[in-house]
Amino acid sequence: MRRQVTRVTALLLAVAGLIALFAGPAQAAPTCTAHSPRSGVCLVWVEVPTTPAAEPVDDGPKDTGSGSACYWDPRKQGITSPPPGPVPCTDDAGYWSNAHNCYIHVLEPQPAPGDYLWQGHDPSEGGQIYECWQPYTDFSAYLWLQTPPTPAGSGPSPRAVAELAIDEMELRAIDIGIAPEPGDDSVGVVGMPVWMWVAGTDERTFGPVTASASAGGITVTATARVHRILWDMGDGNQVVCTTKGTPYSASRGSQASPDCGHVYGHSSADQPNQKYTVTATSDWVITWEGAGQTGTIRMEGLSRSTQITVGEAQVLVTS
Repeated sequence: MRRQVTRVTALLLAVAGLIALFAGPAQAAPTCTAHSPRSGVCLVWVEVPTTPAAEPVDDGPKDTGSGSACYWDPRKQGITSPPPGPVPCTDDAGYWSNAHNCYIHVLEPQPAPGDYLWQGHDPSEGGQIYECWQPYTDFSAYLWLQTPPTPAGSGPSPRAVAELAIDEMELRAIDIGIAPEPGDDSVGVVGMPVWMWVAGTDERTFGPVTASASAGGITVTATARVHRILWDMGDGNQVVCTTKGTPYSASRGSQASPDCGHVYGHSSADQPNQKYTVTATSDWVITWEGAGQTGTIRMEGLSRSTQITVGEAQVLVTS
């Protein structure tokens, strides 16, 4: 009977470096530890391992795994079933090759010189005959190859390729819109609404933005969008906004922002430079698709800050 794929065979996911970054019981969350104050682009990313106990309560999408570096692609055979998806990286038939879409092993013993399997090559050339077995079609092919095919399990995981796509996006912190405006000529008032919003229309600051990357025989397409923005108002309070916010206009008067605002309880007179430092930090959700698999990456740490002045209301007394 033809040997079958052993489903319980453990996946050999990636080289040790990629395993350290992307595998394990808790995914490493990419966090920006240094960014350009001028452009908001991250300069230093750090993979910070997280544990369930340390994760904040969040009803948003969860960070998922790395995916398998080994996958079956029926399109290479001109068929549609079964659909693309991960496969065990090893089997009793050999190791999986994404390039050849099959399990590979050296044929033992090698055919005699002149056998048709040599395809006109001579054993003295140094190549060997390999059997290429496709479990889903139960078809074997014999290949003469000068060098052994690269095992798919030694390549990057789909998540690692998705990280390359994220690099192509050049995501950056939002441009802050806020009223009262930063600067010495604009002063807010204690007890009056403050409005915050995402200024500008650059897709790299809020999304959605899509990019693709290829490595190790895997192509992944990733789409990134901001899930929420955490506004640290500088007075010990934080505001979470899940929208871009609404830009303030003079016609709004003393109304409160309909979706992203704050009210200060005391002036900024006791703050450095007599101003509140307001920091907006973006929480991104990136979904990726490739190698017959999908996944989600949560990313935070892109921040930008500004300063605003908040004063006490002055009461004019006349005699």
